[in-house]
Order: sequence, then structure tokens, then C-alpha cells
Amino acid sequence: MIHRPALGADPARNRRLLQEALETAPAGKLELPPGTYGISDGLRVPGGWTIRGSEVAGANGGRPGTWLESMGTTGHPVLHILGSDVSVSDLGLRPPPADPGEHGGDRGTAITVGDYLYAATPDWIARVDIRRVHVERPAGKHANCVALMGAVRDITLHDLTIRGGYTGVAVHWGAVGTDVSTITGPTYHPHRLTVTDLRVSDAIEGFYLSSVHEVRVEGACLRDVEMGFRLLPGDNTDRFVTTGDVGSAIDISDVCVRWHGPRYAVRVAGWGRSEIDGVVSVLRYRDTAIRNCRLRGTGTGESWSPILMERATGVAIHDISVDSTIPVGSAACCPRAKTRD
Repeated sequence: MIHRPALGADPARNRRLLQEALETAPAGKLELPPGTYGISDGLRVPGGWTIRGSEVAGANGGRPGTWLESMGTTGHPVLHILGSDVSVSDLGLRPPPADPGEHGGDRGTAITVGDYLYAATPDWIARVDIRRVHVERPAGKHANCVALMGAVRDITLHDLTIRGGYTGVAVHWGAVGTDVSTITGPTYHPHRLTVTDLRVSDAIEGFYLSSVHEVRVEGACLRDVEMGFRLLPGDNTDRFVTTGDVGSAIDISDVCVRWHGPRYAVRVAGWGRSEIDGVVSVLRYRDTAIRNCRLRGTGTGESWSPILMERATGVAIHDISVDSTIPVGSAACCPRAKTRD
């Protein structure tokens, strides 16, 4: 079934029309008209839906013809995907200013798939496809832009353009618990993820992967960021999981970073300090590589390094070029990320 809501100038009405369709109609296609439409708060997206905007100039980094601009103050994502078999494409998203705090990485975003903390054992969210999506954040307070959190797998991100915010694409483990100090396990770790043709600019960070496995990031241009990307073990590494998959089969390749932050362009860490009991544990990476990356720029702090490695055994580094002669604000730019489908 195809739904074509008649959106207009009233943000409250727009949100009501869209949310009612998503919650009461049989799952199908939600096709949004060209234009820019305010919504009074974010939308909850259950499983089985395809959300598509106008295809005008939306591919290969071109601006989409349809934009949703959230005006909410609740911290809800513009689109919070809560079920499997969801597709989002050809759409521009503008989240409101948000400052969700250190452990609010799934809040205030343009798109969140899953959750960080769960009240009870969650069902896995699978087979989510997000492509030809633009995100623009206003200046000021920072939140992440796209978040993949907790019990999520088989996710594809392709041809994303992100401007502003804290982290462009944040991928983080999740758990049952009311806060990070009360987690007892199990924990849930995103896996079977593919990220291709990613462009992030004017953000604090391009992307990070925290306590994941079976992830491929290929073709990314991260411009004017304080940090390019991080590969992290998570606060509790793999202490609450029963399988040995976490930290395995991760491949990051063909990434260009133009950075200007105080510490590093890339950080690869194997140790994590639990916020439950302060215990430090180390994740052993396996079959993990960072390849063919170009790091351009210099640090602004007293001590900086293009690549910071912290107890990260098992991570292979190949063909990394560093150019620290490019000054901050230079017109030099990353080559365009290659488009792969």
C-alpha cells in the first residue's frame, strides 16, 4: 500500500498525519512530496515501512527534493526506526539543536536505529536500508546525526551526506539497564553492517565503531572534522557476551580525512574502563584492518598524532598516507568518495 500524505505549513498537523499513517495503516510505502516540511517532533518508525522523498537530484551527493525539519525539544530522533525491514531514501533531515550528554548517543539524532539502553530483552532489528539521505544540523549544541545502537544487524548505509553535529555515524553496543552503571548483561553488539559512500563535513567526528563485529566501511570523505574516525572496544569490551565475535571481521578502507582537532585524526583502542566497577579489560581484535586511508592536516594541541593506537593488537594497518603540511582552513579537500552500491 502506498501512502501519500498531503503535508503543509503546520508542523503539528504534519507530524500527526505521518505518525498516524505509520502506526495505524498496514505497513507499506510512505511517499513524501517535494518541499520542506516542519514536524513538531520526531517520528517512530515500526517494521515493514519504506519512507521515500522526492528523487530530484538525490543521488551521488546531490541534494534531495524533500526535507523534514523537526522542531521538537524532547530529544526524539527525527526518524526512530524500531522494527525490521525498513527502507529510508531520497530524503533530507534537519534535527533541532540538542545536547543529550555523554550517554545520549541515540538521542537528538536525525536517524536512530535501535536503542542504547533497553527496559527488557529486545528483539533484533534487521534488514534496514538507508541511502541517498542528507542530514544538516544547526550550529550550537551538538548531538550525533545517524546512530546504530544495540540489537541491530544487517544494516546498509549508502550515499549519505552529513553536515554538522557531533559524530556523523555513531555505531554503539547496547544493553538492558536503566543507566550505564547498572548493566548486568547481556549486551548487544551491532554486526553485519555496511557503510559506503559516506560524506561528513563540519562535524566533531566522521564516524565511530564501538564494540562491533562484521562491519565494512568503504569509501568515506570526512572534511573539516576534529577527529576522522575511531575504532573502540566499548566500556565493557566483550565481558557480557557469550560469543567470541566482538572485535572480529572489521574492515575500514578508502577513507580520506581532513582534520584540525587537538589530538588525533584516527584512534584505535583495545582497552575499555567499565563504568559499572571501573575494571579495565582489553578486547582482542581479529581479522580487522584499516586500509588505504589519507590523513590530511595537523593537530592543534601540544601533543598530537595522526594515528593513535592504544593496546589494539590484532588490527592491521596498511597503506596510510599522512600529509601534515596542509594548514587549517586550506582549500585542499578529500577526493570524492567512490560510490559503491
